Amino acid sequence: MPIRPNPSSRPADQAITRTLEDLAGSHTIERTWTRDHTVWKPAPTEIENRLGWLTVLDQMQDGLSDLRTFAQAAREARITDVVLLGMGGSSLGPEVLRCTFGPAKGAPQLWVLDSTVPGWVRQVTKAIQPARTLFLVASKSGGTIEVMSLFAHFWNLVHQTKGHRGGAQFVAITDPGTGLERLARERGFWRTFINQPDIGGRYSVLSYFGLVPAALLGLNVEKLLSRALSMREACRHTSSPQDNPGAVLGATMAVMARGGRDKVTLLTSPTLNSFGLWVEQLLAESTGKEGTGLVPIAGEALATPSTYGTDRFFVCLRLKGDRNASLDRGLAALHKAGHPIFRLNLNDLYDLGAEFFRWEFATAVAGHVLGIHPFDQPNVQESKDNTARVLKEVDSRGRLPARPMPPPRQALAQLLEQAAPHRYVAILAYTTPNPQIDAALRALRKAIMVRHRLATTAGYGPRYLHSTGQLHKGGPNTGLFLELVDAMRPDLPIPEQSYTFGTLAQAQALGDLQSLHSHQRPAVRISLGADPVRTIRQLVALLTPSARASRKKPATTRPTPSARRARR
Repeated sequence: MPIRPNPSSRPADQAITRTLEDLAGSHTIERTWTRDHTVWKPAPTEIENRLGWLTVLDQMQDGLSDLRTFAQAAREARITDVVLLGMGGSSLGPEVLRCTFGPAKGAPQLWVLDSTVPGWVRQVTKAIQPARTLFLVASKSGGTIEVMSLFAHFWNLVHQTKGHRGGAQFVAITDPGTGLERLARERGFWRTFINQPDIGGRYSVLSYFGLVPAALLGLNVEKLLSRALSMREACRHTSSPQDNPGAVLGATMAVMARGGRDKVTLLTSPTLNSFGLWVEQLLAESTGKEGTGLVPIAGEALATPSTYGTDRFFVCLRLKGDRNASLDRGLAALHKAGHPIFRLNLNDLYDLGAEFFRWEFATAVAGHVLGIHPFDQPNVQESKDNTARVLKEVDSRGRLPARPMPPPRQALAQLLEQAAPHRYVAILAYTTPNPQIDAALRALRKAIMVRHRLATTAGYGPRYLHSTGQLHKGGPNTGLFLELVDAMRPDLPIPEQSYTFGTLAQAQALGDLQSLHSHQRPAVRISLGADPVRTIRQLVALLTPSARASRKKPATTRPTPSARRARR
């Protein structure tokens, strides 16, 4: 796979070369592999105990036989569905594998549930056969509020189902010594996979958090690991960082960001579209702090070159044999217009294993070049704390705190009045995904991009809180935040809690809005009402030239008799 960057100008090329030479001179690659925390910061906090991703592949290779046996036992138990309950690093890697590969013949269907929106929870609940479903409860900390709320719901559902097997239908994936490990033991879970603890969530896709779901999907886990191991060895190259694929990508992203091109825009072959979900968290949560960071742009519609500002750096993942005609035309146009493009070629789907490791290593290198700590997430806790305060208020007052919201069109107009070069718009949607919602959000992103030449991101809440949320608060103050919240009706109770899933989701949305405002981030909240798709389409119409022109026309364009006489 080619690893050379394709920057648009000679100065950028020279800056990348100098940066790679600096990496060689400072022995950054060697020091990374010896786990020298001073590569990033003088203090070892959350660095020395977060570098296990460098070597976890060895442990996973040793566990291959166990994973195969486990997956085969699930098939023999006639499991038809697997529901993964996780957030952030516990869910996004499996979601990419689910969307990219799908289940092998005879393997169960995988559902990744990382939301508290009641409609989303109900959607998965209705889709499965509870008595023949295996639930993966995945949490590094072992106490994530979303995961434990979902566990309570499905534990209750299973025990109300005829023919259930109780705890034998649950599997835990967690770190040693967590509350989830104890819960699994007390409730009689079928298995508990104890992950290597020195791995941060967003670097955990090649550990049990990603490979247990991969095995259940029927993937060739050995092949996936083999590709990752090949990339790991390539990322050990120290004598010439120019030959180190992770170092080249990381240095290029950082140099481009320092030159104003901090919007890392992913363009992929159609089959690889979901890869951006994982990259978003990796880049945003790792680099979005101290007022700087890489802003990942994934899932955006490919547009004409003139639509993009000078803050873009394009990275293309092209899968051999995929439907690439549209992608190739777009890349050719971008290249001709002088936009910088970094090209990565995948021979088959299993090259994703290599890309997972390449991007992990590149992110660590980019963190070094940008001078930030790529393994902590200092601002993520704020929204969690705000959510807890809102829930406490609900408990004491019996309702969510009142917050006036302007009409949707007015709110959007107020937000986009602040549009300016190098800004971006983040759409934060607390609603239930479906093809119509997805299409409406894509249309909204494109309308904003075409009208204002702004980069756009879109994330479903509360998923994004564990993904891009760190960047929103700790990264550069260039984001404009549009929070879209549906009515959460009909709601769904959470067993043994005084609040419902809908209340929890509303509290998370409100808590994050409070956090954004506390960091002086421009943010508005819009109610999607009873028909979310219709409301989003109305926002699209507000930005569409034909709609704007029609609103400016008078009620009738036919002149009155007196006007005709005046003209004569």
